[in-house]
Amino acid sequence: MSLRISLKDGEKVVINGAVLRSVGRTDLCIDSKAALLRGREIMDPADATTPARRLYFHTMMAYLDREGAVSHQDEIIAHLKQVASLLPTNEAQFACASFARVVAGMNYYRALGECRTLMRLERDALDRAASAPESAEAA
Repeated sequence: MSLRISLKDGEKVVINGAVLRSVGRTDLCIDSKAALLRGREIMDPADATTPARRLYFHTMMAYLDREGAVSHQDEIIAHLKQVASLLPTNEAQFACASFARVVAGMNYYRALGECRTLMRLERDALDRAASAPESAEAA
């Protein structure tokens, strides 16, 4: 069974570590198993600016570099510990545990989805922290 994806002009896709950019509207059919990320799933190293975003980046690298995935494990564990300590809510702790289970099974693509939840929770916490001084000043 083939995987068919449609790319817009200029859209990027990574297949087995190779970055491809569409010139014009492009349809691709992938007939074999491949590590594939579409443009919105790809994170540039410069964008890994928070603990959860660094966790996503190293998980992405483990997914794309199956042979070198073990070398990313230490970074994944270190950043997961950091995220878990910075996000103490029950929802965040559950999301961290869920992410850890998926990574332990070496299902890195699914772990990227779990990590997007952690990035959202981190962003929400940072937004609350940024608005907290404003609320204190208004009181």
